[in-house]
Amino acid sequence: MHRLTLALAALLFALVVGWSACQRPGSGPHTQAPASQALQQYLGHIRLFDADLLQLRQAVASNQPLKQQHAAFARARLQYKKLEYLAEYYSPSLAKLLNGPALVEVAEYDQTQRQIPPEGLQVVEGFLYPQAYAAGQRQLLLDQLDMMRSTVQSLQRAASTIALTDAHLFDAARLQLFRVLTLGLAGFDTPASPGAVAEAAASLSALETALRPYAQHRADRLLPLTQRFAAAQTYLGQHPNAANFDRLTFLTEYAHPLAREIWATQRALAINFFREARPLRPDAATLFEPFAFDANCYAPTPGQAATPAQIHLGQQLFFDPVLSGNGQRNCASCHRPSQAFADGLAKSLAFDGRSTVARNAPSLLNAALQRTQFYDGRVLYLEDQAAEVINNPNELHGSLSQAAQALNQHSAYRAAFAAAYPATRHQPLGEQHIKAALAGYVRSLVRLNAPFDRYVRGERQALSASAKRGFNVFMGKGKCGTCHFMPLFNGTVPPAFERSENEVLGVPAQASLHPRRLDADPGRQRILGIEWQRHAFKTPTVRNVALTAPYMHNGAYRTLEEVVEFYARGGGAGLGLNVPNQTLPFDKLELTATDKRDLVAFLHALTDTSGVLQHRALPGFGASPLAASAADQLFPKQR
Repeated sequence: MHRLTLALAALLFALVVGWSACQRPGSGPHTQAPASQALQQYLGHIRLFDADLLQLRQAVASNQPLKQQHAAFARARLQYKKLEYLAEYYSPSLAKLLNGPALVEVAEYDQTQRQIPPEGLQVVEGFLYPQAYAAGQRQLLLDQLDMMRSTVQSLQRAASTIALTDAHLFDAARLQLFRVLTLGLAGFDTPASPGAVAEAAASLSALETALRPYAQHRADRLLPLTQRFAAAQTYLGQHPNAANFDRLTFLTEYAHPLAREIWATQRALAINFFREARPLRPDAATLFEPFAFDANCYAPTPGQAATPAQIHLGQQLFFDPVLSGNGQRNCASCHRPSQAFADGLAKSLAFDGRSTVARNAPSLLNAALQRTQFYDGRVLYLEDQAAEVINNPNELHGSLSQAAQALNQHSAYRAAFAAAYPATRHQPLGEQHIKAALAGYVRSLVRLNAPFDRYVRGERQALSASAKRGFNVFMGKGKCGTCHFMPLFNGTVPPAFERSENEVLGVPAQASLHPRRLDADPGRQRILGIEWQRHAFKTPTVRNVALTAPYMHNGAYRTLEEVVEFYARGGGAGLGLNVPNQTLPFDKLELTATDKRDLVAFLHALTDTSGVLQHRALPGFGASPLAASAADQLFPKQR
């Protein structure tokens, strides 16, 4: 099958080369620059999208058979996918109105808690799938289509003001390929309709049309770039069924090489990559480059990485009980390196040694790669998270100011702070230094070299057959990838990775297939008092999840198998609980026993704790026995 795909790709390449020989940019006096051509194509796709929406409206208004309405809807979605890469890049708010999630939102700082209804193609999808809308809903659907056409007019006006450059075009194209991989093929914007694979092909077709004129300026780039596009589109065309599409094969054999080729073409043409700080580095060739992500973009001052001296200092403070109120606890009391910086308890032991804290201790590995911290997302920065934990009477019950005074009296720490922060070495160390050092250490705990990462990069022996199948379940019929977004597998939304999502899952107070009550924790509702956010929690990463049992914010589930069963049954609502604002679809997933085993095998393949189980020495501190022995207790010596 792979040889057939390559043969078809070669044939398509020959046709493209023949066409391009007659259409080479610069061959005539009226030839536009490639970026100008792409902009004109974008404007054309907007007009065609509006026409397709009009046809869909006419099909609905005239009560045409559902099959014809489905066909008109599919045409509109395919046309949208051809303009999506520039709409998302230049007009993300309008793109959200056209194709955002069909979820009610509440403006977080609106005291009236006014609910904002969703708009766009996903709302329209809900009228047409999985069952047809009732006759009494027809006008609602027509109104929705009218609003969309109004938004399209706004998009057209915005497009007419764009000054598209070569660098912006390549950047937008690269991000769109990542969007297809992480969202489109996961079914993020087609939760009920079957068009994800065809839409991926439409997106790639638009990207190829936009980038082909560039490659024609470099003969050495035309062949490989066109071949990669052709091979990817041929594979998509040969496997149109989203339900059984082999996403792993497409990722590793087609999309990953295509992303590298787009990157190589941009580099060969000397088109500069952007240099601004972004979570996903602007010059990362693929999503799985070893250093594709920059955790410092989530810091208060993006782009300023902690120095080795600051990281080492933060590590010492992390394991030193000097930060606690009684000198007997430290950060690692609840975040143990041997357990991926979790602690294995449903809820961590509280400061008093008898009760527990309110929530389960999350892993700190890759905690830096998200926009918000804590389960309820109440702070943006790791610096503020550190301060809250230190000052919380149920956790460390300490005081940053008192800790700073104590550290100032310790010669080894004074020297360490002076080395870490030379600009203020003649001043007493302050609370801000402690917070910054701890945050710098946690930002150093990025680990993205799990067996799955290595497999995508070319180590084909890194995954078991079960784990390979499990990835396809995760990104396909299991719908896990629509909330735990690849490649971070948390709720930070690709491809910009600027926003961390919260979800209402309906987690019960205790694990049961027949739960009696919902967990009482209000989640994010407690922060701003927005009732629609009651029981909403940030979507955590599932990297290293094999090491961080028990699961959920309350530690209700002891095993991954129990968690998979909870999702397979539709969350709390699917289990019979009253969760009116649940954002997780409450319909049951059609997962077989083999699917569930494979899914768990894939989750195990996301484990990477490299470099965290190393012996670390602490400077002795006063008479505290824990300070001298903490490193040996928390870092078992490797044999």
